[in-house]
Amino acid sequence: MSKVFTISNKPIIIAGPCSVETPQQLSNTVEALSQDQRVDMIRCGVWKPRTRPGGFEGMGEPALQWIASLRKKHPKLPPFCCEVARPEHVALCKQYGIETVWLGSRTSVNPFLVGELAESMRGSGLSVMVKNPITPDVALWIGAIERLQQVGINDIAAVHRGFSTYNNFGYRNNPLWEIPIELKRRIPELPLYCDPSHIGGHREMIASLSQMALDLHFDGLMIECHSNPDDALTDKAQQITPQALTAILDNLKIRQHDATGPSDLQRMREQLDVVDTQILKLLSQRMKISKDIGIIKRRHNMPIFQPQRWQQVLERQMENAKTMGLDEGFVKELTEKIHGESLRVQER
Repeated sequence: MSKVFTISNKPIIIAGPCSVETPQQLSNTVEALSQDQRVDMIRCGVWKPRTRPGGFEGMGEPALQWIASLRKKHPKLPPFCCEVARPEHVALCKQYGIETVWLGSRTSVNPFLVGELAESMRGSGLSVMVKNPITPDVALWIGAIERLQQVGINDIAAVHRGFSTYNNFGYRNNPLWEIPIELKRRIPELPLYCDPSHIGGHREMIASLSQMALDLHFDGLMIECHSNPDDALTDKAQQITPQALTAILDNLKIRQHDATGPSDLQRMREQLDVVDTQILKLLSQRMKISKDIGIIKRRHNMPIFQPQRWQQVLERQMENAKTMGLDEGFVKELTEKIHGESLRVQER
């Protein structure tokens, strides 16, 4: 079987409903999506375990039957892909001719489960996408990919859908772009897609998040689409119509990712390199001071964490952010990370 996932100059577009709900909803959505030649693959939620019980959790095998029937009726439709979370899901996808599956974030976080799924895929010829774990851990993400490779699956892509953190800064799932960028640095040949629907959680955010992903040199997008999003049984706020998808794709800017760029760009990059080095030097200086503070605290039997002092630091940095025109959410997150590292240094 030829490889599904390849890196090209054209972004791969995967679109479709969060959940397959009825044959009519599936048909209406898929047939509308197929009118846009830029849609390369149809995503369909067949099993939908929810965070809390009691909601709609997918149709299961009947949904696969509807997909098979639709493909038979319209043989020129793009290929379909489904999420799998148990070995029996893999078997059913193979039975109904699904050739591409993905592991969700609640699955990829569990090495035991990934191992079981990988074993069930051995010799299957399936192409597999791996969504990032819900925890911001690039090593765990890579581990899921490696478990698939160990059983002979070589057609693999990664999907960035954001991370669950205690402060998501207005997103449904915090993008933490540095983690997928690090994944790409470590495995440059791995196709990397972005799921702006799950990062944003609101349809109004999909266009800007999609553009951000392409500007960061992601290889494609996975976007949730529904023929009537406001009546969707799952994730209605983040689904868009096929027509809205076409409008978003029409307005995306596909930029040239030249390795060097014009001379003025190179000059500014050199300036950034100098500033980055200065930032690290300042951080090193700060940690040396923190280490000395830790020694004084231990000498005087003082606790490492001082809540009142921390509140003062955070408030001052928020005021500095306003004065300097910096995003307050970014400054807050950066300050929290620096403070956390300072506490760790003081405890040594």
